[in-house]
Amino acid sequence: MTERVVIIGSGPAGWAAAIYASRANLEPLVFEGALTEENRMQGTLPLGQLSLTTEVENYPGFPGGNLSQYLATALPESQRKFMAPHGGHGVTGPELMELMRQQAKNFGTRVITDDVIEVDLSSRPFHIRRLEGDPVDAQSIIIATGARANYLGLPSEDRFKNLGVSACAVCDGALPRFRNQPLVVVGGGDSAMEEASYLAKFASTVYLVHRRGEFRASKIMAQRVIENPKISVKWFSGVEEVLGDERSGVTGVRLRNLQTNSTEDVVAAGMFCAIGHSPNTDFLKGQIQTDDKGYVVYTQPFRTNTSVEGVFAAGDVADSYYRQAITSAGTGCMAALDAERWLAAEGVH
Repeated sequence: MTERVVIIGSGPAGWAAAIYASRANLEPLVFEGALTEENRMQGTLPLGQLSLTTEVENYPGFPGGNLSQYLATALPESQRKFMAPHGGHGVTGPELMELMRQQAKNFGTRVITDDVIEVDLSSRPFHIRRLEGDPVDAQSIIIATGARANYLGLPSEDRFKNLGVSACAVCDGALPRFRNQPLVVVGGGDSAMEEASYLAKFASTVYLVHRRGEFRASKIMAQRVIENPKISVKWFSGVEEVLGDERSGVTGVRLRNLQTNSTEDVVAAGMFCAIGHSPNTDFLKGQIQTDDKGYVVYTQPFRTNTSVEGVFAAGDVADSYYRQAITSAGTGCMAALDAERWLAAEGVH
């Protein structure tokens, strides 16, 4: 059997695409990823990056309030039993992703918990190899594999993810735990400047940690940071350890001066890594046009078409700029509509 639409990825883009494709009677098949230790370590488990966050305050439709009763009716117990109790602050990342997943399944989406390790896009139907199980052929593919945040790789950093360690200031910076508290941002490029400037709106002080004596960022963005009275730059410094405990989460960061080799403990309620993202496009093996950072390139304005006819992309795998759940879901919708119309033009119904 040749599938009409295969969706690779299970973040907001993937599930939005699945919902729209299902409602168009395309009977989509979603590869949501495998439950492997490798995926856990690099942040690519099923349900995407959003499932690694706590409160989600900026996704429309989930104002503050207790969702426990709604979740009990919307999700089967098997999907709820491993979740933390609902905290009453709107919706959490895992809750939102499980709700999206269930909505897609309600419309008939089929889900396989496995990784796609290789695709052959040289001819149609496209050939999809998976980590386990038989290969799958598809008339069209929607790539929604997202991008993973780059972290420093410290054991203490991994320990405090979602307990004060983040890679998205826009996602988490306004949370109560960070307001009017000292915060640390790591990085020296434009992303780090943006993160530090954004966090300065909420934090008491932002310590910007950079390994060199000048920023890689554009001059104008760097100047804004340097002139901001709430931002203190720690030049020639690197993070040696994230400090904290299970009850309070992050309480500080230990820095090492790379010139003097001395250490300094900085009190902070959170640490934000702004050292880039890596799009999950390795499995494509260069068969689709990407930019110099590996992000899939759209080949038509306001469309999700890629350089291969019949292959579409949605979410952070093609977005190095916004990287928000709502923009990912929006392009997931677009990709499903683009795929549906392309299939119709090809005579596939």
